[in-house]
Amino acid sequence: MATVVYKVGNDISTDVIYPGRFMATVLPSETPLLAFADDAAFNAKLKAKQIPPGSVLLGGQNFGCGSSREQAVSCLKGHELIIVAKSFARIFLQNAINLGLRVVTCPNIEANVGDELEISATAVTNKSSGKEFFLVSLPKSRQAIIDAGGLIPFTRKRLLEGAQTTR
Repeated sequence: MATVVYKVGNDISTDVIYPGRFMATVLPSETPLLAFADDAAFNAKLKAKQIPPGSVLLGGQNFGCGSSREQAVSCLKGHELIIVAKSFARIFLQNAINLGLRVVTCPNIEANVGDELEISATAVTNKSSGKEFFLVSLPKSRQAIIDAGGLIPFTRKRLLEGAQTTR
């Protein structure tokens, strides 16, 4: 079960998620401090670790549009948030897969801050309203990368498995 802790609308750009003025800060250990920096209240909760890992950030359509900045994903991954959105911008989605950010595409999702969501392989159930919404699954190969923690851990695991089979 995951709680919706923040809700945004449609066309949330990477500049809202990770403002461009912070582009000099790129270390994954530092970018989480700047997530949603222009929303002082939410940013303060993230910095103070008042948002538990596995909480849901709920987005509308075209979440992560705009620039291709990877920091918009790394800052969210640093807080171990689950992003449930009606749709994702193409480059944001690929960056999320590459970095292992848990993303769920759920075109008809209806939820509010405080709602409890149960996320399965095929649906998101809003336990607060009792409604179920089908999700759009990622291809298995892309989901495997997220499940491994990103492209680098996925590749490392595959290489190690390959090395063990050749011995």
